[in-house]
Amino acid sequence: MQIGFDSEKYLEEQSKYILEKVRSYHKLYLEFGGKLMFDLHAKRVLPGFDENSKIKLLQQLSDKVEVIICIHAGDITRNKIQGDFGITYDMEVFRMIDNLRKYNLEVNSVVITRYEKQASASLFITKLERRGIKVYKHRFTKGYPMDIDTIVSDEGYGKNPYIETTKPIVVVTAPGPGSGKLATCLSQLYHDYRQGKNSWYSKFETFPVWNIPLKHPLNIAYEAATVDLKDVNMIDPFHLEAYGEATINYNRDIEAFPLLKRIIEKITGKESEYKSPTDMGVNRVAFGITDDDVIRRASEQEIIRRYFKNACEYKKGHIDYDTFQSAIFLMKSLELKEENRSVVIAARKKLEKIKKETQNKNELSSAIALSIDETVITGKHSDIMNAPAAAILNAVKYLANINEEILLISPLILKPILKLKANILESKTLALDCEEILLALSICAATNPVAQVAMEKLSLLKGAQAHATHMIGKNDEQTLRKLGIDITCDPVFPTENLYYNE
Repeated sequence: MQIGFDSEKYLEEQSKYILEKVRSYHKLYLEFGGKLMFDLHAKRVLPGFDENSKIKLLQQLSDKVEVIICIHAGDITRNKIQGDFGITYDMEVFRMIDNLRKYNLEVNSVVITRYEKQASASLFITKLERRGIKVYKHRFTKGYPMDIDTIVSDEGYGKNPYIETTKPIVVVTAPGPGSGKLATCLSQLYHDYRQGKNSWYSKFETFPVWNIPLKHPLNIAYEAATVDLKDVNMIDPFHLEAYGEATINYNRDIEAFPLLKRIIEKITGKESEYKSPTDMGVNRVAFGITDDDVIRRASEQEIIRRYFKNACEYKKGHIDYDTFQSAIFLMKSLELKEENRSVVIAARKKLEKIKKETQNKNELSSAIALSIDETVITGKHSDIMNAPAAAILNAVKYLANINEEILLISPLILKPILKLKANILESKTLALDCEEILLALSICAATNPVAQVAMEKLSLLKGAQAHATHMIGKNDEQTLRKLGIDITCDPVFPTENLYYNE
């Protein structure tokens, strides 16, 4: 894989800038947009970016940092799903706390925002408190959004309980957008100023990147990742007017800025130093870019990947046509085609070949392009295993230099598993999926040295690109994600059955 980003340089520049920001204040409330950990989007569009760069940044500042996690009560009630990991937002909060602790970062508390005594939110609060996690409940801010006098009063932000903090940098993060991070920061700012404390607010958003061009593929890739939020990148008009400099922000921040500026000025009682939404940010990611061409190519691939994801989501009925149209528009804006993702061509050619051989129109295939040498390996669906599982086995055979005719998994192992699925579990899909095949392979590896050699090559699949000619199930998505394989799918249902594991 070609590298276009220097994570070490980025960490150095970013930590220095945050420390400069906090020196002038009693406390800095730092709203963290995007993912605090496992930022797979940034890793894909910035080859060389450490997916845990942001958490490592905070670890460097751990003596000065504590973390508040916000979650919107409505997202708990709706069982909203965190896209990259396929888990609900409340479970993502648990995962975030565990990971923050692993990096020795102090979790101050969890804030349940817009809490209205929803039963599921109340149950979540009970779970947190019984595990020793401090919980605060924030309700809807009276007067929001236009009645500034009420918002910035004891009836507005003053109604929220004050969160006691001890460190100079308070990171406010969340499992996803719309979780109430900004309101929590402003509520804290209000309480601090009532107590005579000189605190301040800043925002950490990785994307869009403020100091690269509007139509750079890296910024367009951010739009592709957020089509469901209707985010649109724009030149920041406030920054342009104040400084004569074109910088990039997105529509929601630009639209909200006049109101936010007035709220901050009402809280502090003085003119805000922020003349634009760009001023509010502390992001220095552009300073880590070392090869712009590499970043452009990686970003174009991410736009194609997001297009396929939205095509599948539309086919399943999870998004509307306007959202899918936005994904199509972004592809066309850079003159990108599905076939620009090379592994797509390989998977489809494999499918056509199988159909000609079997005269069966219901065949399924998959392909994997290895990151170490860009070799493309294919696999097909069979009665024993599905297409992605077959591609994985063929890939580890290639990596281990094992003849493709050699069976890695003994029929003595496969038969009882298939029998169990058919007769006991009454599974609707008998062919083994990726996880089941890997478990079978691990059993064989205990007595078969060849299978053991193949098992040892699984780590080399990290960074591989894959494509399936059909929509794969959640289990396969999660297994491929754990292996570090980025997969796209054609928006085709694998069977005509209405019920299947999405």
